[in-house]
Amino acid sequence: MSNSSSKLPELAPVGGMSAAVSSRYEALRELSGQIHDRLGDELWRHGFASDQITLLPPPLANYGLDRDSFTGAPALVGRWLDSQGRRRGSLVFHADGSFFVEQDILQPHPRRPGWFVEAITAWGRELTIQTELRLLPMPE
Repeated sequence: MSNSSSKLPELAPVGGMSAAVSSRYEALRELSGQIHDRLGDELWRHGFASDQITLLPPPLANYGLDRDSFTGAPALVGRWLDSQGRRRGSLVFHADGSFFVEQDILQPHPRRPGWFVEAITAWGRELTIQTELRLLPMPE
């Protein structure tokens, strides 16, 4: 249960972060880069050409702190938005070291006819990074 006095800062681009958000982001900058690299590796492993998909880098997300609904601890949350303000993906870094990242791909799978890659996700804790494509059957 939250009220306005416990509200955490709104999301802001990296350049406009509050001191608390900036400090948390800086502590996770290296990990977020490693996650970004692993997402790229997963795409290329599945047959996407390096010029076919452009993953959005972590510094381009808008960041803020949000309360973790389970623990109540502040989590660093980043959101990638397109030029029309629609969400393209998100990054969530929890206080316990766990994280979840997802980014829209919206492309046919290069090696699995009839399948569409909706998004790519990464999750884990600290330097343990798992990745996976989220697949959907192609609409007929």
